Amino acid sequence: MGAYEVRNRTMGVHIVYMEGQAESNRTLVEAPKYRGIGRALIAYGIKLSVDAGFNDDVTLDAKTPELARHYERDFGAVRLPGRENNTAPRYLICDEAAQIIFTGYLEEG
Repeated sequence: MGAYEVRNRTMGVHIVYMEGQAESNRTLVEAPKYRGIGRALIAYGIKLSVDAGFNDDVTLDAKTPELARHYERDFGAVRLPGRENNTAPRYLICDEAAQIIFTGYLEEG
């Protein structure tokens, strides 16, 4: 499940909420039942960004330090500066990192 917001003032798509099936959440189980749910939800956000004319820029907030490391390591996300200390850190996925995620879902033919 995901919720997306097209942000005209920042020229990107913000992934407001993203949730996978509990049996597939790496923070809850050792061996996920399904793999790639988060990547698919991010790829959809990238598609929305491209369709809205924002190149491929998407942002998302890391609710936990584990998610922050996951976004950086597995999706090439970069932490954005300037957030207040009491808020979740915001990450940007763009350019080559976004292209790698997005093109992984394109069919040849």
